[in-house]
Amino acid sequence: MAIQGMNHFNVLTDDVEATRRFYVNILGLTVGPRPPFSFGGIWLYAGGKPILHISEDRLPESRGGVIDHIAFTSSDLKGTLASLDRNAVPYSVSKQVQTGIWQIFFRDPMGAKVELDFDPAEQPPAGMKTSGAGPKAV
Repeated sequence: MAIQGMNHFNVLTDDVEATRRFYVNILGLTVGPRPPFSFGGIWLYAGGKPILHISEDRLPESRGGVIDHIAFTSSDLKGTLASLDRNAVPYSVSKQVQTGIWQIFFRDPMGAKVELDFDPAEQPPAGMKTSGAGPKAV
């Protein structure tokens, strides 16, 4: 056996529409084809691939479970921060030590922690304060 890459993440929700709006309107994923499963949900695509599955279900007591967060390679640091601000999504920003990768951490409407990673060459908004030691609690 040889793992060749990550295929997708699945996020549980008790509000498919709110979750769809968050990932589509704020993060820019697109809704795409999904098999006719016996439960509600949607598949969200990036680059033509279904990378995030949203499944309608009752939420567990512990929203985080054993997965700490999901991370996406991203672009347009300034635009992403502006979108999060426009939508009043609390977040933290840091520049990873040694690699210089910009990281934004926040939570989706169901409480899943999301990380967006940006190329070190991207420029932050003027006057933005960051933490170089890693993310703050989000």
